[in-house]
Parts: sequence; structure tokens; C-alpha cells
Amino acid sequence: MRLLVEFGCVFMILFGIVLYGEAEVYIVTVEGEPIISYTGGVDGFEATAVESDEKIDTTSELVTSYARHLENRHDMLLGLLFDQGTYTKLYSYRHLINGFAVHLSPEQVETLRHAPGVKSVERDWKVRRLTTHTPQFLGLPTSVWPTGGGCDRAGEDIVIGFVDSGIYPHHPSFATHNTEPYGPLPKYRGKCEVDPKTKRSFCNGKIIGAQHFAQAAIASGTFNPSIDFASPLDGDGHGSHTASIAAGRNGIPVRLHGHEFGKASGMAPRARIAVYKALYRLFGGFVADVVAAIDQAVHDGVDILSLSVGPNGPPAATKTTFLNPFDATLLGAVKAGVFVAQAAGNGGPFPKSLVSYSPWIVSVAAAIDDRRYKNHLFLGNGKILAGLGLSPSTHLNQTYTLVAANDVLLDSSVMKYSPTDCQRPEVLNKNLIKGKILLCGYSYNFVVGTASIKKVSETAKALGAVGFVLCVENASPGTRFDPVPVGLPGILITDVSKSKELIDYYNISTSRDWTGRVKSFKGTGKIEDGLRPIMHKSAPQVALFSARGPNIKDFSFQEADLLKPDILAPGSLIWGAWSLNGTDEANYDGEGFAMISGTSMAAPHIAGIAALIKQKHPRWSPAAIKSALLTTSTTLDRAGNPILAQQYSETEAVKLVRATPFDYGNGHVNPREALDPGLIFDAGYLDYLGFLCTTPGIDVHEIKKYTNSPCNKTMGHPYNLNTPSITVSHLVRTQIITRRVTNVAKQETYVMTARMQPAVAIEVNPPAMTIKAGASRKFTVTLTVRSVTGTYSFGEVLMKGSRGHKVRIPVLANGYSR
Repeated sequence: MRLLVEFGCVFMILFGIVLYGEAEVYIVTVEGEPIISYTGGVDGFEATAVESDEKIDTTSELVTSYARHLENRHDMLLGLLFDQGTYTKLYSYRHLINGFAVHLSPEQVETLRHAPGVKSVERDWKVRRLTTHTPQFLGLPTSVWPTGGGCDRAGEDIVIGFVDSGIYPHHPSFATHNTEPYGPLPKYRGKCEVDPKTKRSFCNGKIIGAQHFAQAAIASGTFNPSIDFASPLDGDGHGSHTASIAAGRNGIPVRLHGHEFGKASGMAPRARIAVYKALYRLFGGFVADVVAAIDQAVHDGVDILSLSVGPNGPPAATKTTFLNPFDATLLGAVKAGVFVAQAAGNGGPFPKSLVSYSPWIVSVAAAIDDRRYKNHLFLGNGKILAGLGLSPSTHLNQTYTLVAANDVLLDSSVMKYSPTDCQRPEVLNKNLIKGKILLCGYSYNFVVGTASIKKVSETAKALGAVGFVLCVENASPGTRFDPVPVGLPGILITDVSKSKELIDYYNISTSRDWTGRVKSFKGTGKIEDGLRPIMHKSAPQVALFSARGPNIKDFSFQEADLLKPDILAPGSLIWGAWSLNGTDEANYDGEGFAMISGTSMAAPHIAGIAALIKQKHPRWSPAAIKSALLTTSTTLDRAGNPILAQQYSETEAVKLVRATPFDYGNGHVNPREALDPGLIFDAGYLDYLGFLCTTPGIDVHEIKKYTNSPCNKTMGHPYNLNTPSITVSHLVRTQIITRRVTNVAKQETYVMTARMQPAVAIEVNPPAMTIKAGASRKFTVTLTVRSVTGTYSFGEVLMKGSRGHKVRIPVLANGYSR
């Protein structure tokens, strides 16, 4: 037992599934320090920890020997507790957290739970995917890329790690032909797996690392190698899409069905891509695999982490949102100098729907940009019905007969195939459809993915139709419909009342015999060209699905003194690379590009822009990059009006309301200004530790369990964490909040102003300050409750510099008593 008592390591142990009994995956912590925070104390092993935000040399003998020591200890602990063959270790975690993943039975879990040195045992939980034109919309080609040497140099030598569903390495967005060769990058130490079928590497210089993590998925019995691929190959499409948004090559033609929809480019087109596949097509993923992927990415030397992944729900045994294996691993990543962008979640527009909580992470909300698509159906009675359809038009000066699928069935026996979905050409009568427009019904099968618009188009084409119309006859209020590119003229009528108009016209125009069989089809129509986007000035807008604040500090949904989301970026109808094996979207099956929506698409926009900032300011900390993005963001749309947010009305229809920081955080990203922010709000590992130690309700033992650090520092109140926003969830009488800014430009004098909604008074001091280059100054913001309203009051502190810099931070306070 002496060996167990002296084991002295912190483990994240993930227990798995089905060796014998009803086994599950668990995460266990015990005492000790991983590489990132080991300061010495074990005989024969010197300290491996470095200052906050510094990279560790993971190739040094100090680090590799201590890593071997930890792994040996992992093996020893398991060997002492359990008979060989009754467990299988999946991973060793050594860098950001210290532990391992292993298959164990429930009986073995209890044995480990009571072993000396073990602090906690938590069950593993699932994660999911939080599922072009945007470089121009964001002003990158004209005002950002030129500062880094043009698009051919934008993101040079910056490595972005993607924890996602893998990559399709043969896509033009990731190709290296017709580009300047990518040289070696010594700072990156990741490896490249080889395709088990072709024996070719997944890397090509642009893709600099490619690994996959599936041990927990295999342990759970959910992994299917024939469709999930035991390699970095993207069997879903999602991973290729997110990688191309952040770092895809510039000027790649987006072609589908013979039409070019524009040229695609990543935010940082010269950045390197490091792939850490931990998500899979049908089941998402497991925290055990995701933690292993993040741990490896930081060890390998990535600069930026893009995470379009979040939990299905809160971890079962975790009391606080900020302290769990996932967020603790990301805290270690930030301590190692890695900037982390995470999708905020797709649970909007409901309050407290975020799945990204912690201050060391940049939580990204999704915006609708200025490009929208519409199409129209012209009926023979003169009516024009609006709809969606990324399709060519029927011949301009010609109308065509309309035929409904349920009137052209081969026989009644095909009804079991849902023939009105138009998914099977063999159940419909080609002779009655050829040369006509086929009318189909948009059923629930389209919602769940067993039917697709792409298949409707293929069916109509196979039957010789000149086009098709899909009618939505029933829809829940607020149902989302996205335009889908098709090669045949086609339109989706999304408005139920317009669908009724079409059906009424069709029925009046169609003569039938006494049995109901059609005698003649007399209804006619034509479909407009829907390929050209309509540009809107009322952009950006907050997308309906984008998760909303307030942020929560625990799973009783108590509100935190921390603003989330942090920032808004394009995330609706985003074109990106797609895997030919991709199955995430049935409408893009077998295609090279897809246009999809989600905060999954917003996060890599921020990751790519962060790469551009890192390229210009290589020594900036993750918090400095985050500050530059947030303080320069905008709360106005392209027309100069306040940003609007999609929201449900009382009838559950979608309406637009004025957005608040709970919708967009600090505002919509402004890359040009972010490269030169003037002032930054910096923070490091000890600041985040102080935030945790100051947050009410967090047990100091819990903090030490996850961070291996005691609570030696507090900051009075958690809202004193030096973030570029101020949130006071329970403002009582008067509170004074402190912030510290650092000048990253030349000496400048800043005039300080503040404004707030009437229920809370605000004052900022000093009213002006001159800051030398590289110097830091503190200022205070005093908030006083004027009236108790039961809701948050919103305001801002604005700092205007004599050299033209503008720094803005939002202020939010909920007054509870005067």
C-alpha cells in the first residue's frame, strides 16, 4: 500500500465499456501534477512547468523522462489494483492533465474510487458537433491580409489544431500544388498517420499533422470502422468544413451542379492545419477521446485550437461549469500559450443555452451575414410564391404543366414508400411526369434526414421533369429551412399559407373523374433563377439557433459574473470544403462543398482571425489575442444601426429584436481593428485560478483537484477578473470594479466615458489617462443600484485614444437592492 500512498499524481481516468458487466467510462482525479504544472518534488525528475503562456519544449529530456515516469505510474497503479486481462488502458494523459483512460467494470470502479490518492471518479459523457463569402464580408482581402504580406502569406507558420471529425486531405482547399512549397516547421512536433488502405500520409505540408482518437468510442461499442474510419479521414464532412473556414486555401472555386457560387477561402489561407479527429458521424464523440486529442495537440505545439464541439449535457458529477475534465484541460492549454476558440452552442434563442462557459475560452456566437438566397414560383393564375432554391430557372418565356406526385403513382401499393417525398423514381409514372414540373411534399422525413432535397432533384431528373416544387404543408413555428443547391430548377415553398395557395390552385386546375383519378392536368407554372444571392445591409444579425447567455456558474443555472458568449462571427449558410465521404448533410452527399450553419462554423472564423493576430504579434498571450478581438468588435450592422437578433415572437414565429450582449458578447468581430487594438486586457493562469478561488460555491478542494494548485490568490469578487467586459449578476448597492489595461501601441492619451441604462448608475475613474508604450494602468468602474427592476441593465465603457484607437467593453449589472 505504501506505493499507492506515494503515487502522488492527478489522474483523469476514463473507464469504459463492456469488458464484463455493465461497464462505463469514468473520469478520475488523484493527487499530483501533469507536465504543464509540475514544479519539482519527485526524486530524479526536475521541474517541467514554465511561466504562464509559454510553450514547453516537449522534446527535452526533462519533459520526456517525466512523461515516461507518469505513464509508468499509471500502469503500476492499475497493475497493483487489478488482475492483468481484466482491464485495458486506452490513453495516458500526461501534459495538461495527468491520468489515463481504461476499461473497467463497476466493481473495479468502486475499488479505484476508494484507493488511496484517488480524489474523484466521474462518468464520461458524450459531446457533439455544434453544427466563401465571409472573407470579403469581414474585410480580410483589402484591410487585413495585406498587413501580413497578402493572401499568400496570411497565417504563415501558424498552426491551427482542429478537434473535429477529421479531414478529406485530397480537397483543393488543402492542396499544395500551384502554391509556394511549405517548408519544415520545427516548432510543431505532431505526427502524420498513414491511410491504412492507400498507405499514403494524410499530410502534405499544408496539413502538417493528422491523428485520430477513438479508444473511448471503441470501448463504448459505438465505433464502426467501415463508416467511421480508424484514421484521420473525415467520414462526416464537418471537420473538413471547419478546417477550410479557418485555414483553407484562397481562391478555390465553389462548384456544384455546373454552377460556380464564388471562390472559397479560409480566414488565414497560409496557416497550417493539424488534425485531431475525435468526432464521428453517428454518435458525436466522447470526452475521453476529446481530452486525449487536446492533450496531444498542445504537446505537439499548435498555436490555436478550434473546437466546434460541446457537451450533450452537463457532466453528471460536476458541480460547476468551470471545473470539469474538459474545461480543466483547456485551462492547461491556455497556460501553455494556446488560444482556444469554442462554438457557443446551437440551443438558441433561449436564455442560458450556452455550452461554453469558462473565461479562458473564447465562446463564439453565430451571425447571419449579408448574403441571402431567395427564389420564386410563378403560377398560371398570375400569383408569385416566394421560396428557397439554389437552382437555375426553367426556360424564361415558357410555362410548364404541374403534376403532383400523389397523382402520378404507378399503383396504390407504393404508398408504403412515402411517394410524395419524391425519393424513389421507380414508384412514379415517368410518362406522366416527363416535361412537367413535379410537385412533392416536405414531410417529417426531411427533418430527420431520411429524405433530402438532393434526392428529390435526382428523382425529378430521372423521370424527365423540367423542375420540382417542394411544399411545406405543416411546420412548427420557427422551423429553419436552408437553401440547397440543385442542378435542376427547383424551389422549396416554406410558408405554409403559400403552399396552400399552390395546392388550391393545382386542385382547381386539375379535372378528375368520379373516382378522383386525374383526367387532365391544367395547372401551370415556372421557376425563377435562385442562384444569385441578395445582399442585405441589415447584417450581421444574430442567428436564431445561436446559444444565448446569461452565462451560468453551476448546473443549478445560477448566473455567473462573467459574460458569455464572447463574440459574434459568421455562422449561417457558410460555404466550406466537404468530404466526398461526408454524411453529416444528406443534401451534400458526394459533393465537394457544402453550405451549412451553426456556431460550429462561427468558431473557426475566430480561430483563423486569431491566427492572423498571432502572426503579427507572436508573443501575445491567448488573453491578449482574445482582448484584441473583443474590444474592437462592433455592435452596429452594415447600415450603422444596432445589431438585431432573431427571436421567437409570442406566436413562435421568427422576429427581429435589438440584440444585447447576451446574444453577441462584446459584438461582431472586426478583424482589421483587432490587429491594432491600442490597449489590451491581459490575464494569465494565476488570474484564472484567482477567478475560480473567488467564485462563490466552488469548493477549494475541487479547484485543487482539477488544477493541482492551492487557492493562494483571490480577487475580492469574480467580476474583478481582468476580462474585456464587466458582468455583475447580483449588484447590491454600490460596487467598485477594477480593470487593468496594457498599451501595445505608442504612447497615447485615452479619454474615458461610460453610459448605462437608467436603473444602474455608472462612473469610470480616472476620466482620462496617458499610457506609455508597453505600460499598464488600472481604472475603476463604480456601479450603483438606482432601482430594482429584476432584469439586467446594459451599458459600456468607451476609451477613445488621441491616436485614433477606440476600446469598448460592455457592462452588465442586475440590481438586487439599493
